[in-house]
Amino acid sequence: MNDLSNLSLEVTACHKCNLSSTRKKAVPGMGPFDSEVIFVGEAPGRTEDEEGKPFVGTAGKILSEALEFAGLDRSSVYITNVVKCRPPNNRRPSKEEKESCSNYLKKEFEIIKPKIICILGNTAYGSLLDGNEITKNRGKMIKRGDQWYFITIHPAAVIYNPELKQVLKDDLKVLAQKLESKIS
Repeated sequence: MNDLSNLSLEVTACHKCNLSSTRKKAVPGMGPFDSEVIFVGEAPGRTEDEEGKPFVGTAGKILSEALEFAGLDRSSVYITNVVKCRPPNNRRPSKEEKESCSNYLKKEFEIIKPKIICILGNTAYGSLLDGNEITKNRGKMIKRGDQWYFITIHPAAVIYNPELKQVLKDDLKVLAQKLESKIS
C-alpha cells in the first residue's frame, strides 16, 4: 500500500474533532501521487460527504469544466480540502477543525511534492498563506519558501455568482500556462 493510500485510511478513521460525529463519510484527497498541482478547497459539501470523494457535487462539476477549459485533465491533478469532513449546514470550518486536519494536508504536500498548490477560495487562502480578500489576489502566483502557490476563487462561488465562471476558467488557463513553463 502506498503513502497516499495509508493517509486515506487515516483520514477515514479520524475522530480528532467533532466533525467526525456529524459526517457520513470523511473525504480524503484524491488523485495521482505524482501530480504537478494540488487543488485545495475549503471542506466537503453534501455530495462529497455522501460519496467520500472531493469535488463531486455542483462545485466539482464547475471545477471539472474549468480544468477542461484550461487543458488540464482532472485525472492528472490531486484534489483535496483544508478540512476532510463536512461541517454541518456547510458552515465554514472552525479554527480547531482546520487545525485537526492540518497534518493531513501537510502530509499530502510532502508525499506529492507538487510544483504548484492551487488555492481555491478564502478559507484555503487564509489557512495556507494567512491571506484574505481572494478577489483582489486571485490569478496571482506567490512563492513561500520553495513552494509556489496559485490563488483563485472557489468553484462554489460560481453557483452564487455565475459571472465568476469565466474568471475561474481564465485563472485555471493561467495556471496551466505556469505549469507548462516548468516553474521550479
